[in-house]
Amino acid sequence: MQVGPAPVLDSVFYRFALAAAVLVAALLVSGRLTAPSLRHHPFLLAQALCLFSLNLVCFYIAERYVTSGLVSVIFSLASIYNAANARIFFGDRITMRTVVAALMGVGGLLLLFGRAVWVDLDPKTLTGIGYAALGTLLFSLGNMVSRRNSAVGVSLLTANAWGMSYGAIILFALIVVTKTPIVLPSGGAYLGALVYLSVVGSVIAFTTYLELVARVGPSRAAYATVLFPIVALALSTVFEGYRWNALGGLGLAFCLMGNFVIFAPLKIGAGRWSPYRAARGAPRQL
Repeated sequence: MQVGPAPVLDSVFYRFALAAAVLVAALLVSGRLTAPSLRHHPFLLAQALCLFSLNLVCFYIAERYVTSGLVSVIFSLASIYNAANARIFFGDRITMRTVVAALMGVGGLLLLFGRAVWVDLDPKTLTGIGYAALGTLLFSLGNMVSRRNSAVGVSLLTANAWGMSYGAIILFALIVVTKTPIVLPSGGAYLGALVYLSVVGSVIAFTTYLELVARVGPSRAAYATVLFPIVALALSTVFEGYRWNALGGLGLAFCLMGNFVIFAPLKIGAGRWSPYRAARGAPRQL
């Protein structure tokens, strides 16, 4: 509902301008809005670029060229991106558990979306795939920045409030520089989708997801990107009459098995998967 009625830069700008206004107002009313020290602002700006502006611009543009199913499959690669980036930036070990779970998830989504994924690789399709892959990479880099901000004690809500504000400023600057016409559709569908994406899809969703990154690490948290399209298909089954088939059921099973692999208390030992009980008070090992 956001792609088409207005230029992409406008839609993403409206989304984060409203999200920033809602979050800043909520923190002001609750007395929780703080100003991080100047040394943190370059990282807040980096978080804005990767999570609250350019990544969404890439995804919105990608939706013009390829199906949402293919975009979902590409976005699920965030689980692999995060494992690699956590290794590069934080020295985290890439475990067999992460690799197996990621392959299960991506393979399951390929089965789930079936014909919607198997497309002719014409120039437009390749353009859409390129934008979706770039958006996913930016999203992953944003995960790394958010992890750094949490590790040095910057409150998640504070980081998001400043990041979304910076993101809105960046997007407005791009609108001015590119001379993009400012269009605000008046239709109820567009405005309703805008409010939903700003409040639920940005303020609430980004906050809860980044809290997960801080708690369990980016590699495990990113597996949620495999589950997003499954939730969408479940809603589509109820509201749009989506019909499941054998390949779809097999794909769902792969995704759920991948979820089990990434989160269940298992470890690799003697060349096989074996259950174990973590010591009380000690973190589970991957």
